[in-house]
Amino acid sequence: MGKNNLFKISSHSEIQIHSSVSIRNFCSIIVEDSAKLVIERRVFMNNYCSLNCLESIRIGENTIIGEGVKIYDHNHKYVTNPDFKVHPDLFSTAPVTIGKNCWIGSNVTILKGVEIGDNVIIGANCLIYKSIRGNSIVKSKAELIIDSIS
Repeated sequence: MGKNNLFKISSHSEIQIHSSVSIRNFCSIIVEDSAKLVIERRVFMNNYCSLNCLESIRIGENTIIGEGVKIYDHNHKYVTNPDFKVHPDLFSTAPVTIGKNCWIGSNVTILKGVEIGDNVIIGANCLIYKSIRGNSIVKSKAELIIDSIS
């Protein structure tokens, strides 16, 4: 267990952290009431990771999670009629499942409802908003555009 980690585990939540799990420094793990977090054996979480669990997050064994990864199983609810308003205390949720033997690159964000199969590699800086079948590699297609100041 690293230094300066934040664990906020609500009294009516369920958390399972199996053997040989390594959590580096400055990570935040929040598990709210009635939520379930499962981290299977031999999972490695690098610095500055964030798990925000209001329903269910499961991370399969032998998974490597890079620096700055964020995993959310929820979104804020909002209304647009008659006026636009985001509700700070109302959420829609859906479970997040990450399979076995995955490598999640640095600064990846995984959103609610995503299922990631076994043996998946996700490249740095990807936004994962839909499920990924097993034995896949995911890369961002963002282009680097360099212009002159003059």
